[in-house]
Amino acid sequence: MSLSQAEQLRERTKRFAIRIVRLFRTLPKTEEAKIIGKQALRSGTSVAANYRAVCRARSKAEFVARIGVVVEEADETVFWLELLVETAIVSQTRMNGLLIEANELLAIFAASQRTAKSPNDAVRK
Repeated sequence: MSLSQAEQLRERTKRFAIRIVRLFRTLPKTEEAKIIGKQALRSGTSVAANYRAVCRARSKAEFVARIGVVVEEADETVFWLELLVETAIVSQTRMNGLLIEANELLAIFAASQRTAKSPNDAVRK
């Protein structure tokens, strides 16, 4: 039995959150690494938690609102991960896979948001 696309994304975002937690645990104990790391930890785990809420949306309006939060959190996570690399706290090589996944998730959720916002049928004149 294959998983639905929503179930696959629930699992994928959960694995992403776990990777974010593991990254956070390995960050240097410097003040800037802690601050940026906590931001990445919060937003990165929020992607998975908020996507679960998207799956429970009771209306199109609620879906659009909740998927918007997921897009914002995914975009913010990309920012914090890039900042960890660009400040040389984490090497590009070490971060590459996680950044690819973050950008892929962002693209998926942004596309879902655009689709959900578009009208289902043509405007009648």
